[in-house]
Amino acid sequence: MATKSILKTIHIKSPKSASRLVSALENASGKSSKAVEMTRTASDASQKEIFKMFGKEK
Repeated sequence: MATKSILKTIHIKSPKSASRLVSALENASGKSSKAVEMTRTASDASQKEIFKMFGKEK
């Protein structure tokens, strides 16, 4: 889930909207996300390596 959607302000203007929000929250409460399996290795690049990747030597 994106962080922006968690931090978003919600303005409820009608009882029907409130009911839908409560229903959605209750439906989502028992669900969890899938486990993520890393398939590739990752490493941090130094500033020198980044300049080299983009063709600019420092």
